[in-house]
Amino acid sequence: MKNTNTLINYVEFKATDLEKVKDFYSQTFGWTFTDYGPTYTAFSESGLEGGFELTEDPIVNGALIVLYHENLLEIKDKVVEAGGVIVKEIFSFPGGSRFHFEDPAGNELAIWSDK
Repeated sequence: MKNTNTLINYVEFKATDLEKVKDFYSQTFGWTFTDYGPTYTAFSESGLEGGFELTEDPIVNGALIVLYHENLLEIKDKVVEAGGVIVKEIFSFPGGSRFHFEDPAGNELAIWSDK
């Protein structure tokens, strides 16, 4: 699927035990997983791509909705101009870069780019 600007592209969950969560979703729903180091695993065959990030913190709101945009600097400016608050500056990860923001209601989302 082609990455399209501003569409929901990915959902990321938190997990305190990646092996346990992978076993659950693969056995229950047939999802497949690709590990990216010891603290991250991506899933597919779920209808929407996503992943699980290892955490030791209590999980309060474990889902992070991730949008795509080819130009992070451009969309970051738009987020701020519209009243969003940047909560995690642009950072790199295997496959791209992203930043996190809160919308005016306090929901945290992220926007990533492979450019």
